Amino acid sequence: MSKWLAAPVLFILFTLMGCSSNGMEGDQPPKSMIQIGKQTYEMKLGSYCWNANGQGTCVDTLGPVEQLKGKKPIEVRPGEVLTFVMNYHPKPNEFHLTQMNNNHEIDFNVEKNRFTAPVEKGIYYYSYGVWWMDEKDEHLSNGSASYAFALEVK
Repeated sequence: MSKWLAAPVLFILFTLMGCSSNGMEGDQPPKSMIQIGKQTYEMKLGSYCWNANGQGTCVDTLGPVEQLKGKKPIEVRPGEVLTFVMNYHPKPNEFHLTQMNNNHEIDFNVEKNRFTAPVEKGIYYYSYGVWWMDEKDEHLSNGSASYAFALEVK
């Protein structure tokens, strides 16, 4: 009789443990895109740390310039508005954007998932960093990712 009683208890414990989650899914961060008007462009996933279903993974990659070597940049007009799009829930709650051009780096704040393309012609490389910070513990990250993309201002 105890043999039959133990099996459901173990099944219930396994089910509860398997279902407990921080809301993160998949074995790596989701795809992220840039939208310009009605057109979207996928960014390249770079370095990340991802904690889904109790499994944590960190991957380190090259920087945006090296990652995108040989890839055609996204063509934009000077001062054009670009929007970051991620079809994933939960959404990241911290964002950071770094622009690289001619060995100079500039950091930008991202507000309302938007930023403006440079006004000077040229090729610009970007690293878009996002974090899924825990809502209860401000010092705990449930995941982070960097995405690389390049713009050519014509």
